[in-house]
Amino acid sequence: MTKRQLTKHQRARIQTNQDRALNISSAPPHDKNIDPSASLAPPSIGRVICNFGRQIDIEGLEDDYRGHTYRCHKRAHVEPLVAGDEVIWQHAEPYGVVTARKPRRSELVRPDIYGKIRPVAANVDRIAIVLACTPEPFSNLIDRYLAAAEVQGIQAILLANKIDLEEHPNMAKVVALIEAYEHIGYTVLRVSAEKKIGINQLHQQLCEHTSIFVGQSGVGKSSLINHLQPTAKTAVGEMSLGAEKGVHTTTASRLFHLPTGGRLIDSPGIREFSLSHLRPEQLLSGFVDFHPHLGHCKFRDCSHRHEPQCALLAAVAQKQLSAERLRNYHQIVDSQET
Repeated sequence: MTKRQLTKHQRARIQTNQDRALNISSAPPHDKNIDPSASLAPPSIGRVICNFGRQIDIEGLEDDYRGHTYRCHKRAHVEPLVAGDEVIWQHAEPYGVVTARKPRRSELVRPDIYGKIRPVAANVDRIAIVLACTPEPFSNLIDRYLAAAEVQGIQAILLANKIDLEEHPNMAKVVALIEAYEHIGYTVLRVSAEKKIGINQLHQQLCEHTSIFVGQSGVGKSSLINHLQPTAKTAVGEMSLGAEKGVHTTTASRLFHLPTGGRLIDSPGIREFSLSHLRPEQLLSGFVDFHPHLGHCKFRDCSHRHEPQCALLAAVAQKQLSAERLRNYHQIVDSQET
């Protein structure tokens, strides 16, 4: 069977279609949300206040833009942005344009429900872990936050909120927890958003830092933020009856300025915190009280569970190390392997 010959017109049409496809594939990403006719100002440095998805609030850090907030779109090639990110942006009306993200000095991340790593906040240098007698606190969750902070080199403090509820049945557990963490060396503030206890001391701890509040929903993060910065007007949720698990009141991380100096990022309330992106040896470095005993086990690949002459197990037996902290470490490692 003879091969069909294409006409000159057909060959020209095929070549035109191929050229068009090549041009489309090599063209830069189309930024459909950005008005191509907008007059862009020269590039400037800004900081992400909040990412709403399609739009981003940017705080200007230079020249006449300093201290003012601008609603922006971002170029398609720019990496995902979170509160605290420093960016290169250009002013325009009605929306500015983010053209680049500067390198992060630190980032707090957690995997989403699909296992993909998602950043929560960037350029944080202090993490405030909020706990309370209600909902009931759990050391495993606190240790997850602490490990994440230590691995990133972020200084962590603990805020025991609702400390005025002295008769609450969980208060004894709260006191035991915070005393244990104070023994390790962590700073613990006893505060009450309701009674305004410890707010001045909290201001001092957060001054001149970029901090983030994390903790279970319902522990009072938003109420504390409203006392620290009344103009923030962060939504405050009511406790769910029965299980005493707080309702989510914040949907995206947002950065606020504090009147006494410093910046605060309010993160979405979460009941669980995964560290599946960290290797076991990275997790070990996240437990600061383990550090004096690391490298002293008989076996280099010691799992710190049952091996003879394990330095961590020996420290637990001698009351030099918390058995609960070691158990929490094992639970985190096990959760990563399932």
